[in-house]
Amino acid sequence: MPIFDNVKSAHVPVKLWTPSKDMEPQALKQLQNTASLPFVFKHVAAMPDVHLGIGATVGSVVATKGAVIPAAVGVDIGCGMIAARLNVEPEKILNRLERIRFAIEAAVPVGTESNSVMSKSASHWSGWKEMPESVSNLRLEKRAGLQLGTLGGGNHFIEVCLDTEGAVWVMLHSGSRNVGKSLAEEHIRHAKGEIKRLAVSLPDPDLAYYLEGTQEYANYMRDLKWAQSYALENREEMFRRILQAISVQIGMGGAEVPYSMKVNCHHNYATHEIHYGEDVLVTRIGAVRAQVGDLGIIPGSMGARSYIVRGKGNPESFNSCAHGAGRRMSRSEAKRRFTVEDLRRETAGVECRKDSGVIDEIPSAYKDIDQVMANQNDLVEVVAILKQVLCVKG
Repeated sequence: MPIFDNVKSAHVPVKLWTPSKDMEPQALKQLQNTASLPFVFKHVAAMPDVHLGIGATVGSVVATKGAVIPAAVGVDIGCGMIAARLNVEPEKILNRLERIRFAIEAAVPVGTESNSVMSKSASHWSGWKEMPESVSNLRLEKRAGLQLGTLGGGNHFIEVCLDTEGAVWVMLHSGSRNVGKSLAEEHIRHAKGEIKRLAVSLPDPDLAYYLEGTQEYANYMRDLKWAQSYALENREEMFRRILQAISVQIGMGGAEVPYSMKVNCHHNYATHEIHYGEDVLVTRIGAVRAQVGDLGIIPGSMGARSYIVRGKGNPESFNSCAHGAGRRMSRSEAKRRFTVEDLRRETAGVECRKDSGVIDEIPSAYKDIDQVMANQNDLVEVVAILKQVLCVKG
């Protein structure tokens, strides 16, 4: 599928992997605002799940030279997915779904909950030795320790799925928790102050940036790198706990559950890459790296299919793809529009919460994941199609 639209801005164009008529006008304006900044390289790429964000549009890929926009990474630094195919008999899972859900919920704190003490495996994480002083300055050390291995709320989830061949998969979505959010919000606030001090006019104040070569830029990149590592380890810690919980419930007594094809990838992050022959900083907010051969995870909603994919390395997308279905309405609108009965109907056959606390995550609040996949068949190829049988939400 070719690029749907090429939208002009004051500096570089925006390339869309979805028809512009299907987008929120505010989201399209956000993309044009970003593309108008003088340090943006070549173009802005908008993935098929693109939707309105804060300053930067969720589902956008921005390459820059000489500057970084903290909002273009987002406030959940390192947010992403982990998934693996388990080598267990499906019947052992399907016959114990409710018990497995309760065991996972007991093993992994969700929503605003934290661990009461840091686990032994979490305490051994090597990243504690590189914790930046900004974490201490914000008095986040204790919280960072107790939240490693926790899910969070919103669109974060844990799922047990079956693929089309009947194999069992575990998949989860989470990021850097409160420590990453606090670091991001502090840098966005500070960047706004720097832009005001320099008397720079921006189309949106949330697009405030740091210039490369400044101490502020160096501090942000240091904090960003650490928070991204924290997010990766957070997912690994939860993955270990989930497998332990499953092992006990299916009669393995806590022995290690064998697995294969494990993927752990960010979709809110920044990294230096070579594109069009030049070294640029690529920020992906709601987008997954899809270089040739890269494995990625593209989840649907809590009642829809999800996809394990392999990147095709499309240079026009900066080797990127979508990160999920993408919201088609706000959480408040979903709560106004849908009922608990709607939620129960749309999640039929899935062992999950079916109460008013998760109505904002109802499948109808999200875009059609199959259409999202069809719109990016030039970006990725499908490796496995998954359908959840169990879902844990915060």
